[in-house]
Amino acid sequence: MISYEDYAKYLSKKSFKGRLYKKFWLHKILSRNLKGKILDIGCGIGNFLEDNIEAIGVDINPYTVEICLKKNLNAKLIKQDKLPFEENSFDSCLLDNVMEHIENPDKLILEIKRILKKNGILLIGVPGIKGFLGDNDHKVNYSDNELINKLAKFGFNLSKRFYAPLPISKLTFILKQHCRYFIFKNESHI
Repeated sequence: MISYEDYAKYLSKKSFKGRLYKKFWLHKILSRNLKGKILDIGCGIGNFLEDNIEAIGVDINPYTVEICLKKNLNAKLIKQDKLPFEENSFDSCLLDNVMEHIENPDKLILEIKRILKKNGILLIGVPGIKGFLGDNDHKVNYSDNELINKLAKFGFNLSKRFYAPLPISKLTFILKQHCRYFIFKNESHI
């Protein structure tokens, strides 16, 4: 497993072209599908937060949180598997390329359920095949149905799915940046 410090350095070395894609394409699409008060879970070095200054970020990595804070972004450290917020605090939560890093995300999903308002939005992005295989820290390669069924067990119902950067499913095998996105609605509260 890569250290927190090395992972922060890895995230900081993303290409200029990749940063442009996120800023001018991907983050605009994600933002259109989110509403109200937004929590970016697994915010990394704060790329989404830079483009959505109203959003709040959290991460388990103290080095990435420190980078966010140096950029004057609103980011907090997740400690002991608890999101540092009160119940019903957020209208939307984003997990963009986070789920595949977690062997068993049940505790995190329960925490999201706790802090997300009823009828709130949970937007999850997971990499395609090429992207999944391109990172040694990836642990679980969810099929669409596996992800949908897992979230349904916690009262999240799928309302929409899409691909990025292009709506072509075959790109999963050729393009490392190809991701699948799922928008769930929090139908019940704990």
